[in-house]
Amino acid sequence: MFDPLKIGLVSISDRASSGVYEDKGIPALQEWLSAAIENPITFSSKLIADEKPQIEAALITLCDVERCDLVLTTGGTGPARRDVTPEATLAIAHKEMPGFGEQMRQISLNFVPTAILSRQVAVIRGKALIINLPGQPKSIKETLEGLRDAAGVSTVHGIFAAVPYCVDLIGGPYIETRAAVCKAFRPKNAIRTPA
Repeated sequence: MFDPLKIGLVSISDRASSGVYEDKGIPALQEWLSAAIENPITFSSKLIADEKPQIEAALITLCDVERCDLVLTTGGTGPARRDVTPEATLAIAHKEMPGFGEQMRQISLNFVPTAILSRQVAVIRGKALIINLPGQPKSIKETLEGLRDAAGVSTVHGIFAAVPYCVDLIGGPYIETRAAVCKAFRPKNAIRTPA
């Protein structure tokens, strides 16, 4: 039996939140996470504008009130004036986890030189891990899953390989992944067999 997992999803977009176009971030995240994770998942989703107070309030609610174990945001991480997701995320953080942002930029640099303009961050608030992801579904999948060669062998690790162990360390549920999508990495002494 796998531990139940609660995941908060926040799509940050002025245009999608006002109905100008359909949000593609939350459906892409739900699809990937459902394919990658063995645990039963409850999702809590929010579609909001690029407004720092709204982003902060959404993250605090998901972590402190709804008790999400993992919160993923999409959008609002570029250098444009309205892109304030990293600032809002850092403002409500208890700890910063810079390795996640570094690895996301490293993955994206395999595709576009403008990856250095992305400002994704990851933080811990209480017992929740919060990660800012890119806005495009293709980029979301690449940063979570990593890159593989023609034979399907991993050449660059995606960030999600480190998420289950990070959640372990902050007191969250034991997350089991499907290796065909993304194999979680844990030290040998931290691996357990599902009950």
